[in-house]
Amino acid sequence: LAGEPVARILGVKEFWGLPLSLSPATLVPRPDTETVVELALDMLRAAPARQGMRIADLGTGSGAILLALLSELHGAVGIGTDISQQAVETARGNAKRLGLADRVSFIRCDYALGLSGSFDLIVSNPPYIRSGDISGLALEVRDHDPPKALDGGPDGLDAYRALIPQAARILNPGAALVVEAGQGQAAQIEALMTAAGLAPHGAPKADLGGIPRAVGARKMPR
Repeated sequence: LAGEPVARILGVKEFWGLPLSLSPATLVPRPDTETVVELALDMLRAAPARQGMRIADLGTGSGAILLALLSELHGAVGIGTDISQQAVETARGNAKRLGLADRVSFIRCDYALGLSGSFDLIVSNPPYIRSGDISGLALEVRDHDPPKALDGGPDGLDAYRALIPQAARILNPGAALVVEAGQGQAAQIEALMTAAGLAPHGAPKADLGGIPRAVGARKMPR
């Protein structure tokens, strides 16, 4: 009656077939975000396989995208970042319950600022709702998802302006960046990727509603 999602009441939501615990600091994982996992796997299949592949998930929340990828890529290891310590602890608990704790770590930092080394794949579902649109969101989102995980600034692109250049610096040559996009944002995100020296990966992958939802790019070898 209060508009609280069932997943919040139960404290768990399935994503990519994995049961994930939630906290007030994490979004409820949505089927649309599985499109990011799908495109990331597609891009990895198109490139030579690496031993000990390193994956980073920027703004990991519950760990949904990263843990889904690790469940598919058995030789990979990952690191997830989030600005919220509560989200970091939630993701860490999910990894332990899923038997993935020995292949993943989580740290508190702003996107990639706390990361070192280089990565073979970087993924992110950043906040992308325009600030002025927040009040018009569905009740279960507006009143129950964490505001910091929704608000993307005046045009919805603030997070991409921050994370794309950060990601470009730590991608290995030939490695991929895949991000979730809001409706109508794909072309602008691709332009930001190009400005950071990345090569956009064909057409964005659409979700089940036909909206271009996952945008990919690759760091080309010099």
